[in-house]
Amino acid sequence: MILSLSEISTVGATFEEDVKAYSAAGFDAIGLWEFKLPEDDDANIALLREYGLGVAVCVPAVPSILQLAIPGMEGPADPGDRIAALCASVSRLAAYDPECIACLTGPLGGRSIEEGFEVVTGGLALVAEAAHSAAVRVGFEPIHVSQRESAGFVHTLADTDLLLATVGSPEIGVLFDTYHVWDDPMVLSWIAANPDRIAGVHVCDWPSRDRTDRVLPGDGISQTGVIIAALAAAGWEGALDVEIFSTPELFWGLPVDEAARAAYAAISALA
Repeated sequence: MILSLSEISTVGATFEEDVKAYSAAGFDAIGLWEFKLPEDDDANIALLREYGLGVAVCVPAVPSILQLAIPGMEGPADPGDRIAALCASVSRLAAYDPECIACLTGPLGGRSIEEGFEVVTGGLALVAEAAHSAAVRVGFEPIHVSQRESAGFVHTLADTDLLLATVGSPEIGVLFDTYHVWDDPMVLSWIAANPDRIAGVHVCDWPSRDRTDRVLPGDGISQTGVIIAALAAAGWEGALDVEIFSTPELFWGLPVDEAARAAYAAISALA
């Protein structure tokens, strides 16, 4: 498998600092976050090539159809504006040749499930058209139920299947995030039955049931090792993209070089 680190894991570092530190730590790839990218895409791509890094999951500046309720990541309120931004990001980020470009629903924000479903499926259809034109794959990410009010209203792999079947686009696969699906009762059987539908993989661990931050793979209560083994058995040969949301007092407080080395040691031990 390919080992990757997502840039949100070193949120305080620049794109250039991330590239140099991730390469030095031994990673094969980087998970890009668009808000970190300088405007010159040609120069950015040249830097990635210079340091030998492929691109795993790209997260757009506006990653959801409905407005997020995550401080600093809210973005525009109007779904139409968000869909237009997502389509523009798909076109831009395709140049980096990523495994996939992330997309999620966002929270309902006072809508009914039916209303939210209609807005999201319509938006995903437009995003799929942009992905087709750019020859890139989109990864739809189900969100853990604990983040229902902040990040997304589709939680289970079964509901994800229903949503994507309604959209009916081969350009949209599943962004499989161990943080969000590790306790889904069908997680292992779903992996075995759907390896070709996995567009990308985010990896981390839950520290405990009473915390919502993330820790390195293998350092928490999630069945991360079991899930990685199931992915390997199913034939997944793509990136394991380590993605850590934290606080300045914990992982986010580490210097970028130290954080990259710790992340590489954790994921390489499991992979």
